[in-house]
Amino acid sequence: ISQSMRSLGDILYNFHWVVPGEAARAAQAWGPVAMGPFLERRGLRALINLRGRNDDLSWWKKETAGTKARGIVHLDAMLDSRKLPTRAMLERLIESFDSAPRPFLLKCSGGQDRTSFAAALYLVHRDGWQAIDIARRQFARFPYLHFPKTHQRWLKLFLDFAHTDSAGMPLAQWIRDSYTPEKLKTWLDTNG
Repeated sequence: ISQSMRSLGDILYNFHWVVPGEAARAAQAWGPVAMGPFLERRGLRALINLRGRNDDLSWWKKETAGTKARGIVHLDAMLDSRKLPTRAMLERLIESFDSAPRPFLLKCSGGQDRTSFAAALYLVHRDGWQAIDIARRQFARFPYLHFPKTHQRWLKLFLDFAHTDSAGMPLAQWIRDSYTPEKLKTWLDTNG
């Protein structure tokens, strides 16, 4: 889709298709554009919230109420762009990819860092390691606005670490059987 065909909502909320008709990515929809109508207008059947379960916060309450009212599945898969992911976090993300009705939306606060990471992992999970070059493009400054701070640079490097460490093993199996944040930290200290 050309930029001229993108709606104002698409531009404001950094909305893009990762795999057209199957998986999309965006920022948190705020203000008068609630997440429920935003998803409904784009034909999305599920939301994978990368900010985690926050039942004490109004945005999370509105988001879950808005998706429920429209029959849209809401899944929480917590990621933190400032801290290396635990195995449980990555397993939850893969589980969300596998269980979410299509098409689904990946979203964090700005749709830039955690969303780029999750979209890249989705592509490798979906298509195997031969998709790594396409997956790396999810970290582009344009159109995704991924301008990582120093403590977020691990996000993009994670793909190289996972590709090397997995030795070709499928992503989900490698996460389950081999991944640890400690191994990632050691690799980053050497390579990053």
